Amino acid sequence: MVRLSSSTIALLQRLSIGVRPSAYGVLDPARPTLGAVAHVTDSTFADAKDAIERAHRALHDWRSRPAGSRADVLYEWHRRIAASTEELAQLMTLESGKALVEARKEVSYGNSFVRWFAEEARRVNGEILQAPSADRRLLVLKQPIGVVAAITPWNFPNAMITRKVAPALAAGCTAVVKPAEATPLSALALEQLALEAGVPPGVFSVLPCSRANSPEVGAAMCIDARVRLLSFTGSTAVGRKLFAQCAPTVKKLALELGGNAPFVVFEDADLDVAARALAASKLRNAGQACVATNRVLVHNAVRQELISRLLPLLGGEVLGHGLDEGVTMGPLISAAGAAKFHAHLDDCVAKGATVRCGGVSDERLTPLLAAGAETEGAPFCAPTIVDGVSPRMELWREETFGPLVAIASFSSEAEALALANDSTSGLAGYFCTRDMRRMWRFAEALEVGMVGVNEGIISTEVAPFGGVKESGLGREGHRLGLEEFLEYKYVAWGDQGA
Repeated sequence: MVRLSSSTIALLQRLSIGVRPSAYGVLDPARPTLGAVAHVTDSTFADAKDAIERAHRALHDWRSRPAGSRADVLYEWHRRIAASTEELAQLMTLESGKALVEARKEVSYGNSFVRWFAEEARRVNGEILQAPSADRRLLVLKQPIGVVAAITPWNFPNAMITRKVAPALAAGCTAVVKPAEATPLSALALEQLALEAGVPPGVFSVLPCSRANSPEVGAAMCIDARVRLLSFTGSTAVGRKLFAQCAPTVKKLALELGGNAPFVVFEDADLDVAARALAASKLRNAGQACVATNRVLVHNAVRQELISRLLPLLGGEVLGHGLDEGVTMGPLISAAGAAKFHAHLDDCVAKGATVRCGGVSDERLTPLLAAGAETEGAPFCAPTIVDGVSPRMELWREETFGPLVAIASFSSEAEALALANDSTSGLAGYFCTRDMRRMWRFAEALEVGMVGVNEGIISTEVAPFGGVKESGLGREGHRLGLEEFLEYKYVAWGDQGA
């Protein structure tokens, strides 16, 4: 096992407050029986109200700073994150189970939002309108919306923080963040680096809390009228609850909710490209991504050939503790996540689908789950292909959030489109073809907010991330990601005579 570096251990010690009644333990998903790796503050409703008060007090000075001054602070935060990449990646692996090679990539990806929005901070400009008469002047001002609350998930514990906080700070807002209860260490480390970079106290605060306290901390964010925007990434079910809780204060909502992404492979596709893109989309973070492929739709003429090209890609994944040398896939985040994976797989098989590789008998699981192994009891799931999936099966309606490649077949473009759009979610969709006219036609017809064409990894700071239908509201990344944190004010100047 790759040992934690001395600098990571020192950082972990600074973030951990020790065992006390007001703390809760953070577990290593790959070693769930070995106890907590750190203890952090278990924030309460009162703590949330206090953080909101501090953010409210800090708002005036922060929003009054010139945009270039705020940008300079963000650039320094970016520099410090880059310099701490290894420590942040090791912390992330320790609390989320993610393979270290992926954790390093996430730190870089997350940091790209800090750099991007540091640049965008200087580009928040208003507008002069053409007035209907010569004696009037009409202006549109863009101003920070105010105090922002953010609730972030465990699957990308670094990038989901920076993707929300960086544009908020760039716009002149202050931010209070509740990270997922399983992964608070990444958030606390980012907060510390922000303070060291010159972000004033109160401008960016983190509220770690246990699952037991999570509802009251979230409620404090929703009901407080001083919070003018709530940004949430998570399940559609929780998003609906937050939507209702925010209604009395009529605050703005930015919701990035569940996905059920289709991946369509047409008969003219380059199957090597398709197999690599599909594997990248499905296996990243062990399938625990909202934009991960959930339903694979393959033309009958190439289905078996595509499966044959997928088999070595899935078979080449190295399972184990994320800090171990050479590991490419860690465990799922929890036993509940693994139970859902197995429930979906069992349901598929019971309804006629066939397991082509992986499953519970995959030999890679044996040493990991053996009695006495350090990883005994960890929620490892092997990359699995199940062929013959249909809309009758549970996974057709629900995200699996695990490395299950579920393959259905089609015989025409019209059928493929109907199957792809057969979902209440509309976050991301993918397809592979060499037909240029089909590329335009099918991309426009997919009912999703993001499309990958011959591509399985689509997330980037320069493009708008978000969905349609029940997959949420608003966009992150791109210049639109900053617009979410701005209010528009119209000013009419009359009496322009001499």
